[in-house]
Amino acid sequence: MKIYRTKRGLLLEEHTQFHSLSISFDELVRSDDPHSLIPSVRNPTIIAAPQSQDLLAPIGSQEVWAAGVTYFRSRSARMEESKDAGGGSFYDRVYSAVRPELFFKATARRVVHPAAHVRIRSDATWSVPEPELTLLLNPRGEIIGYTIGNDMSSRDIEGENPLYLPQAKVYDASCALGPCVLLTRDPLPKSTSIRIEILRNNATVFDGATTLAELKRDPAELAGYLFRDNTFPDGAYLMTGTGIVPGDDFTLAHGDLIRITIDNIGTLENPVA
Repeated sequence: MKIYRTKRGLLLEEHTQFHSLSISFDELVRSDDPHSLIPSVRNPTIIAAPQSQDLLAPIGSQEVWAAGVTYFRSRSARMEESKDAGGGSFYDRVYSAVRPELFFKATARRVVHPAAHVRIRSDATWSVPEPELTLLLNPRGEIIGYTIGNDMSSRDIEGENPLYLPQAKVYDASCALGPCVLLTRDPLPKSTSIRIEILRNNATVFDGATTLAELKRDPAELAGYLFRDNTFPDGAYLMTGTGIVPGDDFTLAHGDLIRITIDNIGTLENPVA
């Protein structure tokens, strides 16, 4: 089943039919068993599917965190961008290490909804989107659902010095989530496809695809590290890294349209401001 956060409140999609829910997103995440909670609050009246202009980002009080260098492609890209700063082998060691790279990405205020503008940093010259399967974790660190995340990144700032990572990653409208949460405790199949298309003046300037089979680290393992010595009373989101990075000659431009699709979840579209 899928959960949408809209201007009308939470909507449940089940078997292509939509029902309204009388709980908040935070209540859903905090529930001991959101799957058992939903039938008790479901409105039996079938309502219309939400329109794109009604969708909000599926987030309440959650923080958004991210994992890095979890795909071989991201390892290679970050080694290349940071080689002049002495970080050429640094990211190779991160890729091979037992402990994953985890970093803070966004507060809810910095997250934009489907169709809203994501931003390029004003002091960046080399920016890319990073399409990522994103885990929804309850306060106990359990995976209860999945959504699509766009981790906007400034590659020139990050490549100048690895210590500049927060500035390359954390800024207003640097993160998009949506269009919904696929609510399930079952792991997604390794064959799950992640695809991205970037359009400029209605023409495709970049596209790429990968599958979860290329993800080096198990999502549950990543969640376990995030919750070590850390508490999240309202749960948290965790982006799992990207396996699709445009070539070094590509940078986003104002007016581009980013379209990210993940099997069984849907498509997240955001224009670039």
